[in-house]
Amino acid sequence: MRSLPRVSPVAGATVLHCDDLAVATYTHRTDRPDRAAMPVASVTGAARPYLHPVRTLGGVTVTELRPSDHPHHLGVSMAVPDVAGTTFPGVNFWGGRTYVRDLGPVELDNHGTQEHTGWLLRDPDGCVQELSWSRRGRELLRERRTISALALTDRAWALDFTSALTNVSGEDLSVGSPATNGRPGAGYGGFFWRAPRPGPDEPAPDVFTGAAAGEEAVHGRSADWLVLAGRDWSLLFCGGNTETRADPWFVRTTEYPGVGSSLAWERRLPLPAGGTTARRVVTVVADGRLDRPAAAALARRAVTA
Repeated sequence: MRSLPRVSPVAGATVLHCDDLAVATYTHRTDRPDRAAMPVASVTGAARPYLHPVRTLGGVTVTELRPSDHPHHLGVSMAVPDVAGTTFPGVNFWGGRTYVRDLGPVELDNHGTQEHTGWLLRDPDGCVQELSWSRRGRELLRERRTISALALTDRAWALDFTSALTNVSGEDLSVGSPATNGRPGAGYGGFFWRAPRPGPDEPAPDVFTGAAAGEEAVHGRSADWLVLAGRDWSLLFCGGNTETRADPWFVRTTEYPGVGSSLAWERRLPLPAGGTTARRVVTVVADGRLDRPAAAALARRAVTA
C-alpha cells in the first residue's frame, strides 16, 4: 500500500483521515465570496457541501467533481431535486434543470442553497455539522449531518454519512424527484456518489447486490448493500438504518458511473411541519474488486462498527 499525499488545510474544507492517512476532503462552505471557488456556480445552481476527492487507502480517487456530462454532480453529497410545499415546482437542491410534468427538463430559477451554520464536532476522523437549506432567505429545512472515516482492513475503509432533515418551514413539505413528476426510472434525490468515468479503453464499472447483477437488474430496487466496482477499486454502499434499506438504489454505469439512495422513487416523501427524516449510508471504499462473499462480510462489519 502506498502512502497518500499529505493534504494541506484549505479554507472552507475539512480533511478526513483514516488512521494517519488523508482519505477525503469535505468542502463544507458554500458562502465564500469568490464565485470561482464556490461548490457550484449559479449556472448550475444548488450550492451544497461535498466530498472530493475521496481516495482508497492505496491512493485511487473514486469521486468526480463537476464532470462535463453533469456539471452539477459534486463527488459525494446530499442532493434533492424537488422540495415543495404549497408552490410547485419545488426548490431544486440538486442543480441543473428541473423536470416538470408534461414539459420535461426545464431551466428554472428555483435553485436552493445548503449553508453550513456550525459544527457540533470536528475531528480528523469525522464531524457533526448543522446546515440550513434555504431559497432566497427562506429556510425550508435544517440538517444535522454526521460524517466519519473508519478503518476496516489494510485495503478498505468506511465513510459513514448520516443526514437528518427537519422541516422548519412552518408548513407541510414533501420531497419529490423527476420520477414522481412524470419521468419513469429517474427517482434520484438524496445521498449521491458520482464515481469517476472509466478511461477510453476501460469497460463501464460492474454493479451487483447480493441477489442481482447489472444496472437494469439493480436500478430502482432495494437491497441491504450494493457494489460498484471499477478496474482497481470497489465502492460498497450499505443502508445503515431501516429507512435507508427500504429506499431503492438509483444506479448508473453506462451513461456515467453513479449511485444514490432514493428518497422519492415512486411517490413523494412527506415532511410534515416540524417533522424529521433520517438516512444513513455507509460506503466501504476498497482497493481492488470485491466479490459477493467479501462484500457481504464487509457490509456486516461496516454497518455495525
